[in-house]
Amino acid sequence: MKKLLALMLLLPAATSFAQKLDTLTVEKIMRDPKWIGVSPSDINWADDSKKIYFKWNDDASGDAVLYAVSAADNRAQKVSIAEQRGLSTDNGGWNKKHSQKVFSKNGDLYLFDLKTNKTTRLTNTVASETAPAFSGDETKIIYRSDNNLFIISLKTGELLQLTNFVRAASDKKDKEQPNEQEQWLKKQQLELFDIIKEQAKEEKKDSIQTELLKPEKLKEIVTGDKRVSEVKISPDGRFITYRLTKRANGVQNAIVPNYVTASGFTEDIPNRPKVGRASSTSETFVYDKRRDTYYPIITSEIPGIKDLPDYLKDYPGELQERQKQNADRPVTVDGILWNESGSNAVAIISSQDNKDCWIMRLDPVSGKLSLLDRQRDEAWIGGPGIDDPGNAGFIDATHFYYQSEASGYSHIYVVDVENGTKKQLTNGKWEVQTLQLSNDKKRFYFTANIDHPGITHFYSIPVSGGVPVKITGMKGGNEVTLSPDEKWLAIRYSYSNRPWELYIQANKPGAKAVKITNSVSAEYLSYPWRVPEIISFKNRYGADVYARLYQPEKQDPAKPAVVFVHGAGYLQNVTYSWSHYFREYMFNNMLADNGYTVLDIDYTASAGYGRDFRTGIYRHMGGKDLTDQVDGVKLLVDKYGVNPKHVGLYGGSYGGFITLMAMFTEPDVFSAGGAIRSVTDWAHYNHEYTSNILNEPFTDEQAYRKSSPIYFANGLKGNLLMLHGMIDQNVNYQDIIRLTQKLIELHKENWELASYPVEDHGFEQPSSWTDEYKRIYKLFERTLKK
Repeated sequence: MKKLLALMLLLPAATSFAQKLDTLTVEKIMRDPKWIGVSPSDINWADDSKKIYFKWNDDASGDAVLYAVSAADNRAQKVSIAEQRGLSTDNGGWNKKHSQKVFSKNGDLYLFDLKTNKTTRLTNTVASETAPAFSGDETKIIYRSDNNLFIISLKTGELLQLTNFVRAASDKKDKEQPNEQEQWLKKQQLELFDIIKEQAKEEKKDSIQTELLKPEKLKEIVTGDKRVSEVKISPDGRFITYRLTKRANGVQNAIVPNYVTASGFTEDIPNRPKVGRASSTSETFVYDKRRDTYYPIITSEIPGIKDLPDYLKDYPGELQERQKQNADRPVTVDGILWNESGSNAVAIISSQDNKDCWIMRLDPVSGKLSLLDRQRDEAWIGGPGIDDPGNAGFIDATHFYYQSEASGYSHIYVVDVENGTKKQLTNGKWEVQTLQLSNDKKRFYFTANIDHPGITHFYSIPVSGGVPVKITGMKGGNEVTLSPDEKWLAIRYSYSNRPWELYIQANKPGAKAVKITNSVSAEYLSYPWRVPEIISFKNRYGADVYARLYQPEKQDPAKPAVVFVHGAGYLQNVTYSWSHYFREYMFNNMLADNGYTVLDIDYTASAGYGRDFRTGIYRHMGGKDLTDQVDGVKLLVDKYGVNPKHVGLYGGSYGGFITLMAMFTEPDVFSAGGAIRSVTDWAHYNHEYTSNILNEPFTDEQAYRKSSPIYFANGLKGNLLMLHGMIDQNVNYQDIIRLTQKLIELHKENWELASYPVEDHGFEQPSSWTDEYKRIYKLFERTLKK
């Protein structure tokens, strides 16, 4: 009994000790992230705007579950299974008055009425009904099933099929016809026998009766081996647009071997193709129901359809051959958008080489296009909201809004589709990152980094233009979900050293945001996490580069420094919000605790800084993005007293790529590097990302040779640690193995490879995270403090 009592007395002390971090270690940092707390996610409003639904786990035990909070009492409560069954989805849309919403759930259609707060089930079938929307007169619901369009009347319940896509025609003409012998024999039988004559008469009567009773046949649209998508109907119900896509032949996919399997045998994981693979081609059509005919949208007359990219000037032979061919560039119609009445339609079109985006008015009667706006970028079209039909639409019958980087930053533009007059609504060295038109179509709501590149706020502006009005007020990251009635904001907010929490605020400038969740654990709060200082410096090209700086309270005598390189390339990490790289944020704190100065740079190609910064790596990855790291080291040496011989760097994915390039091409600047899941040869990465930046290996070989670490491996002098998941389906394990073989052939000795058999690109197992960062920390301790 005494032993039991003593044990019970010890338990509170043990619990208290477990909730205090004290000294940071890799083992503590790299545990299952639930130890930090589980932030709210998947924020959605109820259709009546009275509740916010979100995924959360208030005590970090088990998986996140659905919670709800009312704007009236601000108390978060778990949502019952019964209530969850009755919730709508965002797969649908509202009517013009915002009084009814149609949506698809589990393959069936439902109608929600805001006034009665009731939901009516419209279909209950084994087929999957998706993408529902109100018809132009709002008396019917239009939806898709098996890529065909259907319409159901809200008054009568009558169901009508609007399209009939088929793989092959079913015309009688396609059936095998009798040969001459068979025709003669049939004719002879009819001539000789009365019984055959009577049968023929009866068959004719039956045929006439069958034709009279047969319903009107819906026109077949033959697709062949092409895939149907983007099937939409005009608000007046006359025109249906659709896209047919033909898959490219001969595309070979990589294979990723999986070694640790339940079967005990090695199993192959089918993977992606590599950059330069043949691309699918598509064509978009209009089906005119009134004329019962279909025809393609004419893209051959698009301005600049034959324009060739500037980089071909470096390859005169290829340029001359392309000029001789004089071919139209393949394009994709990304979306067709109509005004409310159906009197005007706009097509958003992108070139397959991603050098152009066109906003064009569509004449649906002829399929002809006329230019409203053209964005041409000799690098590649990109930036927030660009060429995205979800960020564009009609304000009224004639005015169409969209986003463009024409000014160097993504901003809001409006064009009159009838006279072509354009107006830029927002302007400045900042980006419109999200965009939403208000229900009454009188104002835009948008998220932007106006105050500082690393601070996002929610704004509104009249559709006619003016000064943006800031609605949110908390410094940091503000991810806003507007309530359906537009009276409230659900804000997912975070700061540099505090993870995301949920707040509610009235949709008014200066209104107070009320905190709803408290997700962060006591253990996390027991440590004084740094708010990294956000600094900026001029790189060698005169551009402003932003960075997070972690300074030690007591610098180690060796005066070491580490540069962290974020991944993804086009990603922003130098913000006042909680980092996507939260593990690295904690690791950087630990490094600073141990006497390191740490710099985390938003290098050239990072998001948030406009077009020129975004495309600064075109045709040379490992160029300006790497020299920014070198210029950052110079700043550390000149201003913060770092020893230039004791500088290391680390990063994953794109950060791993930069680490390799730094170790191979700047060996006098970086003496140690930890390269995680690194791209070693861009010719072996995917097409969608790489072809934008480097074109294709067989058309722009110079770009790939300048940008791929494997060509520079002979420059390795310092100590290199490579770490890679063996079932990485993004940057394949083959990539690091090819570099390993190259290092072996070059007789390099100061490198090592750590492989993780069960990890994909984004590691999941805490044991793997712990192992890789223990190795990286050991590398820095061994090489940067000598």
